[in-house]
Amino acid sequence: MTRILLDPTSERSVPHREQLARPAHLRGQVVGLLDITKPRGDVFLDRLEQLLIGAGAKVLRYKKPTFTKPAPVDLRQQIATQCTLVIEALAD
Repeated sequence: MTRILLDPTSERSVPHREQLARPAHLRGQVVGLLDITKPRGDVFLDRLEQLLIGAGAKVLRYKKPTFTKPAPVDLRQQIATQCTLVIEALAD
């Protein structure tokens, strides 16, 4: 099956990005949940956290200062060093 991924960063030329392999299971994974601070994104992440913990994952929560700008470099570095998987919430 062919999948098309859209990048919302409005790049003029889209760089080629290989998809990473999905983990075989969530047990033992450290999953970072990134709240971009849009309305109700936290509601989605709260439920997702429950499901991930039920599947055996450890969950760490992070929050961007504002949804209008990319996450600060130090926050991205923290997530990259502490997590094996990341989920970003986008909801209105």
